[in-house]
Formats: sequence, structure tokens, C-alpha cells
Amino acid sequence: MIERRRVSDQIVDEIKKKIKSGEYATNTKLPSENELAKLFNVSRVPIREALSALAAHGIVEAKHGEGSWIRPFPIENIINKHLIETITFDRILNLLETRIILETQAAAFAAERHKDVDLSKMYDAQKRLFIELDDPEKVSDEADFIFHQAIFQSTYNEVLIEVLNNLSDVYYQAMKTSLTINTKIQGKKKQVYEEHQAILKAISMKDSKQAAEMMKIHLENSQAKLLIYKHLFK
Repeated sequence: MIERRRVSDQIVDEIKKKIKSGEYATNTKLPSENELAKLFNVSRVPIREALSALAAHGIVEAKHGEGSWIRPFPIENIINKHLIETITFDRILNLLETRIILETQAAAFAAERHKDVDLSKMYDAQKRLFIELDDPEKVSDEADFIFHQAIFQSTYNEVLIEVLNNLSDVYYQAMKTSLTINTKIQGKKKQVYEEHQAILKAISMKDSKQAAEMMKIHLENSQAKLLIYKHLFK
């Protein structure tokens, strides 16, 4: 039986444990909503919420008329082995914390200081990302890197730009790892594109507060996604 905290969150945790243990194997169908409700002694409402959360993070896939199926990974199968060997989840998460600190303020400065040429680079990166949205073979790491690089450059702060240059290797590896996960989760690449659009709109309107807020949301969403995967496969 599930104790009361937030019921759907606890059900998510329990299902992830069963996936990790092998009780619920990949490429197999989860028990039905009714069966899960009986298993956890709850109504179908928190079961649906839990399944929606699992689907949103690409852990399960809802198939029309067939229920929910456990997606065929673990993480080592969807991310290039070389990336896993050269950068760990902890390193990626540490970098994301650093990016949240630096890039929220960089976005604010970009809103205040950008030139037309800087906006053009951001728009070009977005056009490329849009073209690649529906291509599962495209990770779109180059377009993403160019977008964020253009924001740093439009701060016209030499130290900030130098920090990015010094971190560029690990920054790019971490970004590619995160975006590779996106290619396996339905709707995630589109979400990144839409978050970029919100950042770009705020910068183009010279709204520094909004630019910083949209950047913070964008990076925290990446952080949350990676934490899901780390906790599932640690």
C-alpha cells in the first residue's frame, strides 16, 4: 500500500524501482490502470497521473488501445558509449548548476546589450533547430550550442565569454548528452525549441528580467530531466 505524501509521486518511484529491479522489463507492457490501482490500493486518478509523468520523461510509452509500455533502454543504449566514458551524470549536473548561475545573468545582459548581428545568430540557430525537429537522427547539439554561444557573446563581457571558451569542451559534451536523451523522448526537442523562442523573444524585446527567467526555466527543465535518468539508472 502507498502511504499518503503525494500519491502519484510515490507510485512513480515504486514503478521505477520495479523497472530497475527487472520486475517490469523493458519492451513489456505495464499492468493495466485497474491492476496498478489494486496493487497500490489507490484510485485510478493517481495511477493516471503517475503514468503521465513516466511518459513525459520517456520511461514509458502510451500506445493507443494497448496501454503503457516500458521503453527499450537503459541509458547506455541511447547515448553514445564514448560520451558516457568521458563525462558522468554528476559532471553534467554540476555543469548545469554552473550554467544556471552564469546563463541567467548572461541572458539578462544579452537583452540589454545585444546588437542586430547577435540576434541574427540566435535566429539562424533557431531556424536550424526547427528544421531538425522531426528528424530522430539529428541531435541538434550544434544548433543548441550556437544559440547559447550567441547569448554569451552578446553580453560583451570578455570574462563571461572567456569562461564559456574555457568550458567549451565539457559544455559541448554535456549538451550533446542531454540532447541525445531528448531525441528519445517524444516532444522534448520541440520543448527545447519553444523554450529558446521564449528566451529569444525576451532578448529581442530588451526585457532583461524575462530573459533571465526564461533561461532559468530552460536550464532547470534540463536539470530535472537528467535527474530523472540518473535516479532511474544509478
